[in-house]
Amino acid sequence: MKLLGIAGTVIGAKTSIVVQSVLDEVKKTAPEIEVELLDLREHRMSLCDGRDPATYTDDTKKVIDKVSSADFYLIGTPIFQGSMTGALKNLFDHIQPQVLRHKVMGFVANGGTYQHYLVIENQLKPIAGFFRAYVAPGSVYVHADHFNSQNEISDEDVLRRINELARELVHMQKALKPAGETISHNR
Repeated sequence: MKLLGIAGTVIGAKTSIVVQSVLDEVKKTAPEIEVELLDLREHRMSLCDGRDPATYTDDTKKVIDKVSSADFYLIGTPIFQGSMTGALKNLFDHIQPQVLRHKVMGFVANGGTYQHYLVIENQLKPIAGFFRAYVAPGSVYVHADHFNSQNEISDEDVLRRINELARELVHMQKALKPAGETISHNR
């Protein structure tokens, strides 16, 4: 079973720190689960224009294949202008809906105002609904104040929520997809 953590931004480190923190907790909770971080800062992707992914000359096809091969997801984004990043939206545009159908998703976000946590509820969860994915009930929003001067998450409540989200993801994945079970994407 493979959990893919997606840091959906091309700038800044905080999003990948939060995503990696959840992945680390998953490894503590369920060491048998393979975890991987897909950090969009490390990949060049073309804007989605509807063409065959094999024709892109950058990392686009490789990223699509990585997303398609995962069993479940942790998706993170910083909040800019009250919304997810264009890089994350572009990634969603590249993914065929049937790839994410009936797969478990969890969400984390970070930003500079305390109200931006609503982006998870009002934008990210509806996208998961479009894909007909299963969504972990909890999520984690991390404000810039929750990081210390070494860019580490230092807020105990945030660390507790990271642990809870990791446990929810594992629990949902194991309950919905017992080992060896697959669901056809032809529905």
